[in-house]
Amino acid sequence: MRCFRVELADLVFNRLVKGVKIMLKARIANTVVGLAMLLPVPSALLAQTPLAPAAPVPSQIIAAKKVFISNTGVGLNSYVWSGGQDRLYNELYAAMKSWGRYELVTAPGDADLVLDANVVANPAVWQFKLEILDPKTRIVLWTMYEPVKITGLQKTRDANFDATIDKLVGDLKALSSQAGANAK
Repeated sequence: MRCFRVELADLVFNRLVKGVKIMLKARIANTVVGLAMLLPVPSALLAQTPLAPAAPVPSQIIAAKKVFISNTGVGLNSYVWSGGQDRLYNELYAAMKSWGRYELVTAPGDADLVLDANVVANPAVWQFKLEILDPKTRIVLWTMYEPVKITGLQKTRDANFDATIDKLVGDLKALSSQAGANAK
């Protein structure tokens, strides 16, 4: 009887081992097939269609000679940066005047474009937002965002403020040069 039990145990064990080997082979085969299906993906990603050509810049931006800079002061927290509530307006005005591309006017009715800069404050990232508006319709023609770093030291926050103003004006310069290239 003991021999029968050992033979029966061996038979059951061998069948289990054989079943495990078959399952293992099937799992390996499925993995190989799955990996083989993924191999064409990188080459397909590399062969993506090219990006669409740049859409035209609004004609008002291309033709503009005079700009009015509004002082809405939305979102500016004078506890974060020094310079008070008008700092964003004052620094943007100074940077635009220094650039010299546009004549800065004191009334929106005299302008070809209105620039409206604000601070967008949220827990993830603070940003400066510059909207370019048509003064006749008040339609936003273009919007630019630049993140601004908020750090612990006042001096560093103020330096980051200045650098972000420079980036916004740089974005506007790039847009103007893109507009000039599209117009030709």
